[in-house]
Amino acid sequence: MGIRKPAVAGQFYGGSRSECLAEIDECLPDRDLTIELPDPIVAAIVPHAGWVFSGELAATAFQAIQQVNQEVDTFVIFGAAHSYFDGGAVVDDSDGWQTPLGDIAIDNKLASQIVTAGAIADAQAHRAEHSIEVQIPFIQHLFPNAKIVPVLVPVADFDPVFGTRVGDLIGEQTDKIVCIASTDLTHYGPRYGFCPEGTGATALKWAREVNDTEFIELALKMEAERLLKSAMDKGNACGPAAVAALVAAAKAMGRICGVLLGHTTSNDIMKAKFNETSEESVGYASIVF
Repeated sequence: MGIRKPAVAGQFYGGSRSECLAEIDECLPDRDLTIELPDPIVAAIVPHAGWVFSGELAATAFQAIQQVNQEVDTFVIFGAAHSYFDGGAVVDDSDGWQTPLGDIAIDNKLASQIVTAGAIADAQAHRAEHSIEVQIPFIQHLFPNAKIVPVLVPVADFDPVFGTRVGDLIGEQTDKIVCIASTDLTHYGPRYGFCPEGTGATALKWAREVNDTEFIELALKMEAERLLKSAMDKGNACGPAAVAALVAAAKAMGRICGVLLGHTTSNDIMKAKFNETSEESVGYASIVF
């Protein structure tokens, strides 16, 4: 089936090997995390914006996995679908993905099993999507022997038991497998056409502390159907079906709650890194199970 070429290298993250590695080094924590982590970590939620905004939170989740699990054979990555709307989970059945750090193989055996569990196989659906791609270099750097199974999970026709089937399937494996869900949180402001609380600092505070927080708390409590409904009603996540699938899978693997590693917004990052503010803001969170 060939190798998927990168779609957003040089835009969302470094376009060359040296640029990519330098950015990864900037994103990774400089020491082990001291927070009490699940052991082993079976699942994690990460953001998928450009690394300058959300790379540190994504990298923190992958470092937590390396710190606790040490080795991972395969990452099943549930991604938000930004341009695929046909419904149902979609597995990439190509041979592998390419980034500036080289090629990473797809675990074709597990991919086929996940298709049997209720997904369809369609490499084309993944060609222009960034939500999974931006996670791959972190995996290549920290887990050089790992494979991946990319799975887009659109909200349309979402099967609430799909994640449970995947979790049960993983529980039957002898390999070390970790599930990842990729989502950003509230997209607030005129640019996104979402301003229920108006504009300005108070509105952005509401987006962060009320709207984002509702989704985060439901994810931490592992309430898959409620978090999906919350996102549909309140616009507080762009990948709620991916998160719902992951939460259901993690439950099937024995987890009862998540651990929040961090929560921020693009506006927070702009203030901290560039001393600038904006009318718009996107939320990001990192959670492990």
